[in-house]
Amino acid sequence: MSEPIDPAVVDYVGDLAERARVASRRLALMSRAEKDAALLRLADAVDAATPQILAANGEDLDRGRASGMPESLQDRLRLDSDRVAAVAQALRDVAGLPDPVGEIVRGSTLPNGLQVRQVRVPMGVIGMIYEARPNVTVDAAGLALKSGNAVLLRGGSAAASSNHALVEALRGSLAEQGLPVDAITLLERGGHDAGRALMTARGRVDLVIPRGGAALIQTVVRESTVPVIETGVGVCHVYVDRAADLEKAERITVNAKTHRPSVCNAAESLMVHRDVAADFLPKVLADLAGAGVRLHVTPEVRPYADAAGAAYDIAADEDFGTEWLALELSVAVVDSIDEAMERIRRYGSGHTEAIVTEDRAASRRFTAEVDAAAVMVNASTRFTDGGEFGFGAEIGISTQKLHARGPMALPELTTTKWIVEGDGHIR
Repeated sequence: MSEPIDPAVVDYVGDLAERARVASRRLALMSRAEKDAALLRLADAVDAATPQILAANGEDLDRGRASGMPESLQDRLRLDSDRVAAVAQALRDVAGLPDPVGEIVRGSTLPNGLQVRQVRVPMGVIGMIYEARPNVTVDAAGLALKSGNAVLLRGGSAAASSNHALVEALRGSLAEQGLPVDAITLLERGGHDAGRALMTARGRVDLVIPRGGAALIQTVVRESTVPVIETGVGVCHVYVDRAADLEKAERITVNAKTHRPSVCNAAESLMVHRDVAADFLPKVLADLAGAGVRLHVTPEVRPYADAAGAAYDIAADEDFGTEWLALELSVAVVDSIDEAMERIRRYGSGHTEAIVTEDRAASRRFTAEVDAAAVMVNASTRFTDGGEFGFGAEIGISTQKLHARGPMALPELTTTKWIVEGDGHIR
């Protein structure tokens, strides 16, 4: 049983949620043109605040290094001028996307003359609970505003200064535009109790989205009384089939692991069909070793790792289900596509799975039978991303099956209502 939540923190979060509820009513009435104009000005505000944001981020990084934060987490936390510019550009990208609010999902005129239609509407108030990813602060704010929602942000303490600077810039812009500043709110008091109060504010908060490591996500899923969409944990595999183009497979494997290893769509496990292992593994393991990747291998892979000069250890069973979030990779040889898919069922997290093959029958089987939010054929796992899919920014990558799955952008932040129009109809 969890410890009781500090009543003062419950009141603090409840008050902010009520203010967000009021703000959400204003947002729900805004036209697309009004929302897009607001987003463009928010982007300009982030750009203008770059010096303050970078200074605040430097404070967070200094604290992180002093406390022994792993380099992979420092990478998630770190901002530079290019990353801040990318965060601002994501807001502009969202402004250019179609507005889902008001979209008619389906509708018809019934035989009795009633006109029935299902229309997308905002959720209302969305709570985000996330770890050391300052870009999530702005992505969530922009997507929430465009979809007509207010957002309550509970970021990790590791990014406290960065998040404060970002939200100050966003709220300042909202105030200048005459828009409700409580459309974007950062919970800055209450520690862990603030997150717990947010996830139990049923009736005041309409949806909670956790984004971070497995422990955070499972805590929110287990303790929340507000509806939750699970996101993020990515034990992603690359399977190199017997019919693979090995040059493609080499590029895809290295990219999937090393392009940005600290994110959830990075590959964490490589499986190679036995028929091509002798040709493929010496080359790809040498490439991975050159990029600084440490390997966790089955005994069968060991001679190839030795020949490649790679740092490695013999993998324990649990290594194949580990989300490394670092330059580490488990490697195994498999006898068939069936064995590869069985390993995915056993160790995967339902995020992204990739097959490299020139055999269309194999790719069809893989895409039909693998149960994941995204399945890649001859492409890196790194493409599972709202921006790469053309959605602009994303609020997370859902690994559950209800309402939303995969990269979550604007439509996934709406619900629907039924509108029925009659002319004195009675039943």
